[in-house]
Amino acid sequence: MYDELDEKKYLYLLIVIPILVLIFLFNLYWKRKKQKEFGDLKLVKKLTPEKSVFKSTLKITVFLLALACLILGLVNPKLGTKVETVKREGIDIVFAIDVSKSMLAEDVAPNRLEKTKQIVSQIINQLGSDRIGIVAYAGSAFPVLPITTDYSVAKMFLQSMNPGMVSSQGTSLDEAIHLSSSFFSQDSKVSKLVIMISDGEDHSEGIEEATEEANKNGLKIITIGVGTEKGGPIPLKRNGVVESFQRDQNGEVVVTKLNETTLKEIAKITKGGYVNGNNTKEVVDYVKHALENIEKSEFETKQFANYQSQFQWLLGIAFFLFFIDIFFLEKKTNWVKKMNLFNEKE
Repeated sequence: MYDELDEKKYLYLLIVIPILVLIFLFNLYWKRKKQKEFGDLKLVKKLTPEKSVFKSTLKITVFLLALACLILGLVNPKLGTKVETVKREGIDIVFAIDVSKSMLAEDVAPNRLEKTKQIVSQIINQLGSDRIGIVAYAGSAFPVLPITTDYSVAKMFLQSMNPGMVSSQGTSLDEAIHLSSSFFSQDSKVSKLVIMISDGEDHSEGIEEATEEANKNGLKIITIGVGTEKGGPIPLKRNGVVESFQRDQNGEVVVTKLNETTLKEIAKITKGGYVNGNNTKEVVDYVKHALENIEKSEFETKQFANYQSQFQWLLGIAFFLFFIDIFFLEKKTNWVKKMNLFNEKE
């Protein structure tokens, strides 16, 4: 059996319970202290024979249980009784995202990497039942998210991507293609697509071989170029303030430019397509149109089913306990006297 909480924010209200317990205990301590000031405790008990500490404790316990049930009812816990296999129609997509330092250039606003995140996020919003994965690459490639249908998790991982997540700098498009290809099952008949976003700067030597291999495996690659032909320097920031710019071995400021040639060649060999990424809407429309022309395949995914809200039971118990609590008096009743909980009978 599986459960989930619908309104987790109300769980913070549970902190009221220990606070009320402390107030109750302090009140008992204060009363006991005042009774000692008044006179001998045994004498005070004889003067107030109907007063019951047990009934007071029972009353606050029932009240706190009712309050806990009320809060948990607001949280609305749900129980799922089984896992269902659901059939969907779509394709498998891997986003290969360039996180090299050149992607920090600000020739497109706010910078190339943030622009890439905007593009990928907008593309994900347009997807239906497709499965997606994410690969990050610079001098080497790094798996960020395996194939999944959970778009919210994908967006979370997407926003956390930065140049620091890949230790080796540079840009190896061939490693990005190899790793992206490994995300797909070779036996699967589901259509495979890689959406590669980069400024096109490539420091690898095996790009042609990797692209040819991807094409043989039936992998289409849509490439998206982010940046401008004029290019821009790579800012080095501290606390959001530019301190200097990336320099080469000769001390010259590095100007990184969009290289569309390599990206177009990758797209041509794999029968994918190339689009300039500076206009987000145009990119999203291009990818949407491309996806419409790719054959959708049926695949199975597992999900929890038969979730049922349980708040009504908790609210029912809460109101029942509140109702009982009203009739609890702090005076001793005959059954409490018979129990003699505090050895009051000599």
